[in-house]
Amino acid sequence: MAATKRKLSSIDGPATATNGDVPPFKRRASARKASTAASQAVVNPDINADVLDAPDATRASPDSDVNESIIPTNGIKSESPLSDAPDVVEPPPKKRSRAKKASQEAVKNVHEAEEVVSAVVDAAEGKVQPARTPRAKKVKQEVADQTSETPVKAALAKKSKKGEEQDYDPEAEDGEEAVDEDEVKEALSRPPPVNSDYLPLPWKGRLGYACLNTYLRNATPPVFCSRTCRIQSILEHRHPLQDSSQPEHPTKNKPDRSEPADVELGQRYVEALCLANLRDLPKMLRWNDKYNIKFMRLSSEMFPFASHPEYGYKLTPFASEALAEVGKVVAELGHRVTTHPGQFTQLGSPRRSVIENAIRDLEYHDEMLSLLKLPEQQDKDAVMILHMGGIFEGKAETIARFKEEYVKLPQSVKNRLVLENDDMGWSVHDILPVCEELNIPMVLDYHHHNIVFDPEQIREGTKDVIDLYPRITATWTRKGITQKMHYSEPTPPAITKTQRRKHNPRVATLPPCAPDMDLMIEAKDKEQAVFELMRTFKLPGFDRINDVLAYTRADDNKHALQSLNKKKKKPNDEPEPAMIPDEDVAMGGPEGRVYWPPGMEEWLRPKKREVKKKAEPADGGGKTKAQIKKEAEEAYSAREAAKSAAAAVTNGGVKREEEEEEGEEEEDMTAATKKARAAMRKKEVAGQVKEQARRVEVEAKKMVREAVQAGKVENGGMRKKRAWRGKRVSYVDVDVDEDEEGGYGGVSGISIIR
Repeated sequence: MAATKRKLSSIDGPATATNGDVPPFKRRASARKASTAASQAVVNPDINADVLDAPDATRASPDSDVNESIIPTNGIKSESPLSDAPDVVEPPPKKRSRAKKASQEAVKNVHEAEEVVSAVVDAAEGKVQPARTPRAKKVKQEVADQTSETPVKAALAKKSKKGEEQDYDPEAEDGEEAVDEDEVKEALSRPPPVNSDYLPLPWKGRLGYACLNTYLRNATPPVFCSRTCRIQSILEHRHPLQDSSQPEHPTKNKPDRSEPADVELGQRYVEALCLANLRDLPKMLRWNDKYNIKFMRLSSEMFPFASHPEYGYKLTPFASEALAEVGKVVAELGHRVTTHPGQFTQLGSPRRSVIENAIRDLEYHDEMLSLLKLPEQQDKDAVMILHMGGIFEGKAETIARFKEEYVKLPQSVKNRLVLENDDMGWSVHDILPVCEELNIPMVLDYHHHNIVFDPEQIREGTKDVIDLYPRITATWTRKGITQKMHYSEPTPPAITKTQRRKHNPRVATLPPCAPDMDLMIEAKDKEQAVFELMRTFKLPGFDRINDVLAYTRADDNKHALQSLNKKKKKPNDEPEPAMIPDEDVAMGGPEGRVYWPPGMEEWLRPKKREVKKKAEPADGGGKTKAQIKKEAEEAYSAREAAKSAAAAVTNGGVKREEEEEEGEEEEDMTAATKKARAAMRKKEVAGQVKEQARRVEVEAKKMVREAVQAGKVENGGMRKKRAWRGKRVSYVDVDVDEDEEGGYGGVSGISIIR
């Protein structure tokens, strides 16, 4: 399908939010339906799983993928706005694996019931059959502990020694594979770094962090400006809601795919995410100012897919007013804002499509910064940081292509563009001559410099690089832009070059820069890494920061609302709790409790409920054999009920879904659209299967409850269990249809194989 030309948005600008999720909009009569759909969108990712945290915002730096492990649980490796960049091509999925996996979830509860029954019976009889599921292992171990069956314990311990853990490297972090010995030897043989002993104290500069504030992201409601989505979600939201008179709900009021698709509706959904990001940005800026942080990198994902070749759009006019309001706050506080396009924005690529994508991405970032309408100097300082990118056919050839494309860029883009040395192949000595020739400011990244440098001209560390400071500073002063630098540190156990690329959650010191430098701290813990430096070196603002109370937020209205609800149910003479004004919510309270100790990010959320184990009998003894036998009989009944309910549901199979006709020929669709539509079909089939599984579980629990209450558990339960052995459900067979191109076409049947 050819790229669709977008209509100009009908949203004039944001108004004051009333509920933290649903933004009220001004409408134009010609687009009332579209505006209404956008205003009903749920943009809180804690409520709506279709709204994601952008990976580029949660990583320590957007220029690499070495920090993917810090992406929140609802995040994914999102589709790149530059969809045909070479590094984002993924191998095609297996034709049957995903559909088979989805269907197997339909009998997951049946399998678990079988394993639990087996575990209980085996433990009761003193047998040592291995359990296959974590739940069965847990049950078997609990029963073994209660009955003091030492043979079971010995067998399980023996299995753990000879099983999968034999090949596991206990020193590998997060289960990662052990690195190559030659690579480690080469890394250990390198000369030690030579660092300067200079500290830029007393500090007078601006410290900043990138994109995401961990304290505000964990507030209620969350405050952050990097909401994004999948292309699949855009396509789904082109269909109207099932009930257009009600707000969108992730399960109860979703887009109705039986209705005709409207491109304008999908665009309004994306614009709702954009405006939600913009509404939260002033709150973040004022929070930063309260704690003396006056420098921030804006997330490139603030406008999802704005530079995409097919789903892209202009920010004018729908975001003009909102961005201007953000710019007023930036100007009022005297802060600096910058951006950092990601690793796919490469002007030196030999592929024309990659260059076109890169130009489009740079123009998007320039438009976003220009619409802030900042004062002259702040506007100059709002730069876009770029890497040279991959090395294609050699460094000289890549630089030649970069120069050729740079001179063709719009002047407004060239005014903002700055180059940074990276940790993949471009050292300071590679980048600085290009910057001097093309009149481009250069950002020195200390972390990258210590990984990639020219050993014939400079040593690793911060001491030798000081000799290049005058040349680097001159690239900024001749354009009248305030200089900035980047600082981060590798994780302590890092040895090889790849391991050292990963950013440490916090930094331990300041680099030897000028004391009035704008210094961007690129670290996993974001604003907390800045706080760590403030506390360590007593920098301005350190006295405003205090430790958070574990699992307790004193700056929101959650407890006050809970107290009001209790008072309505049970009147008393207690005074009503004071509500915190909206402007003070999530601001840390009067005591400034916004600092969480390293590794204790969980303190920012309420403590998870802990299920306490039942108390042991007063005499200290375990369960009797009769009690164990009774539990085994009840578990057996549960298994039988679940098996019967599963058979009743699965005998009918899953009907093959009808092919949808939307006026678009399959061969005209782009790869991104085909992929998104295939994901939508799989999601719909998986939803049907999960609904069947839920019904199985509900029916099984009901049957077991009725049987236990009526006392109808037969006395021969144990014997029936033994006779049943060997006849359990083994797997689910799925008939998967293929489309004309050999891709996924749907599920035509599901059956249980015994």
